[in-house]
Amino acid sequence: MTGQPFPVEAGHIMMFARAIGDENPAFQGEAPLAPPTFTMASAHYDPDYHLRPKPGEEWFGSGADPGVMTEGGGGLHAEQHFEYHRPVRAGETLYAHFHLGRSWEKQGRSGRLLFSERITEYRDAAGEPVVSAKTVAVVPEGPATRKDDAR
Repeated sequence: MTGQPFPVEAGHIMMFARAIGDENPAFQGEAPLAPPTFTMASAHYDPDYHLRPKPGEEWFGSGADPGVMTEGGGGLHAEQHFEYHRPVRAGETLYAHFHLGRSWEKQGRSGRLLFSERITEYRDAAGEPVVSAKTVAVVPEGPATRKDDAR
């Protein structure tokens, strides 16, 4: 199977469930099922993930700028959608395949807003679909001004 591999480990599922505050017994034990949003953690297995901090490089999340990211299809995270074809189970490896979806624009209070979709298809070792995830990003064309800056 091709694509970015994502090993689904029981310990990772347990820690993810704890991080989101979900004590559901289905997410615990030796062979747990993964919580619904678990596949979002797959990005940290991708060495080229644009939001992953890299030693010796300035990180986008440092707070040094207003937080609008223009590289890597970035912008601001606007929406997240998931479609589940079957449960994600500990012990399997999923393979993430990325492609771009629709793009569109809207007029906002501060100017034009550019929207784009990034679709990730997670497949199992047999190539069968497991989860489809769609991320919608928005990039404001002009900088927004804060109320106290507009005086």
